[in-house]
Amino acid sequence: MIRSIRDIEVAGKRVFIRCDFNVPLDEFFNITDDRRIRSAIQTIRYCLDNGCSIIVASHLGRPKGVFEEKYSLDPVFKRLTRILNCEVKFASDVVGNDAKQKVESLQSGEVLLLENLRFEKGEIKNDENLAKELSEYADVYINDAFGVCHRAHASVEAITKFFDESTSAAGFLLQKEVEFSKNLLKAPARPFVAVVGGSKVSGKLKALINLLPRIDKLIIGGGMAFTFLKAQGLDIGNSLVEDDLLDEALKVIAEAKRLGVKFYLPVDVVAAQTCSQDTTIKFVTTQEIPNGWMGLDIGPATSRLFREALNDAQTILWNGPMGVFELEKFAKGSHKISHAISEAHATTVIGGGDTADVVARAGDADEMTFISTGGGASLELLEGKELPGVKPLNSKDIDS
Repeated sequence: MIRSIRDIEVAGKRVFIRCDFNVPLDEFFNITDDRRIRSAIQTIRYCLDNGCSIIVASHLGRPKGVFEEKYSLDPVFKRLTRILNCEVKFASDVVGNDAKQKVESLQSGEVLLLENLRFEKGEIKNDENLAKELSEYADVYINDAFGVCHRAHASVEAITKFFDESTSAAGFLLQKEVEFSKNLLKAPARPFVAVVGGSKVSGKLKALINLLPRIDKLIIGGGMAFTFLKAQGLDIGNSLVEDDLLDEALKVIAEAKRLGVKFYLPVDVVAAQTCSQDTTIKFVTTQEIPNGWMGLDIGPATSRLFREALNDAQTILWNGPMGVFELEKFAKGSHKISHAISEAHATTVIGGGDTADVVARAGDADEMTFISTGGGASLELLEGKELPGVKPLNSKDIDS
């Protein structure tokens, strides 16, 4: 069992909370979806109610270990202040003078947000020196950043070496994510349907293999479908494909057949010559993709087929969009699947990242049972992996 913040003593302590505020921003640095910030509020408020002084830390984007204005957490700081409705302090660095002075003067009931953790080179290198410096800020370490738990980074994994079972735990969001994923795989209501999309098979191959014995139907869309279609001998034009995984794709199909899992691939696509909003498109069956053209979304017949396959589902897990949903021209397939899943009389679980973005854009977020805040992390849980950020927080008792 993962140790919860409720299982340890936090009252009056100085608490370091690792959050995942890696939120999407538009070109004017406005936050377009603040779900990840709102998801951490429960843990922060719990600490405030217990008279803690709170240091909040997160990353944003992928800076190269140096300060970059576009990756500053300043927009997050403003939104966090508004949501908490109290004064939040903001440090202009992570382990520099400004951060250290502000941590030193932090009082009970106050919140300090550090600048982007990835401005420090040691963060993604899981550097123990950086982890030690961060650990010296607080008496208690709380991880509430499910979205990065599959990464062995300094603020996620190395930092736990400087805390013990009585001073480190999971926040409410992390606890909920881990327990939900475990329970989902243990005893899902059937039929259990997995809808898997996204661009590449390589990132999801292990998850597919791990899911097959647990599910009743597997629906594959998005760019990864073309690797399966080509493996079956179809001409896919210029569509995205991973040629080195054609044999693996055939193995997945054969394993699904052996286990009696119904396997669905697109029967038609929205094809174009270039991936742009102003390109000419046509609907073609997957048998007839012209040379020089590529499939960029599932077609209308596929949307109907997939909807039919979802009709009797009792549990639906969706990870990965059906096409290039960022462009309106190729978003319809993903939106139609989102609507179909939201209308199903089933437990609906959305793997985070792009899939959560699709659901929000389609206006279906409120209809889903559970939307994960982590794409890569939720996939690795489905693969049956133990996440580097979760492992140190497991209690060494009979339940674990």
